Amino acid sequence: MAYKAEGRVHKIFPTEQKTATFSAREFVIEVQDGQYPQMVKFQLTQDKCAIMDDYNEGDQVVVDFDLRGREWNDKYFTNLNAWRVANAGGESAGGSGGGNAPDDASKYPPSATDASADFDDDIPF
Repeated sequence: MAYKAEGRVHKIFPTEQKTATFSAREFVIEVQDGQYPQMVKFQLTQDKCAIMDDYNEGDQVVVDFDLRGREWNDKYFTNLNAWRVANAGGESAGGSGGGNAPDDASKYPPSATDASADFDDDIPF
């Protein structure tokens, strides 16, 4: 299940090589929620770690993410797994920061708002 959050980039952490085959990168955005803003931490993994390379602290972004949860030694962990970051103005960044190169669009799954007007749906319902 996919979710979205919009906010200002507060902190970008460096990519960490967790194991020989797994890398992760975290970043925090400040989300306005009533009187008190919330600091929300997201995680990027593997090839998606490069998405934040061209963003800077203070940039307004929209983050597409999935909720992930697991249990380990009777403790429960929740992670917000980001898979796309876009400027709040609408430009998507799939590893090329503020802009979206034409070939970057095919690397990420489309969202429901990405459907074009010429899409021909032949399903009868």
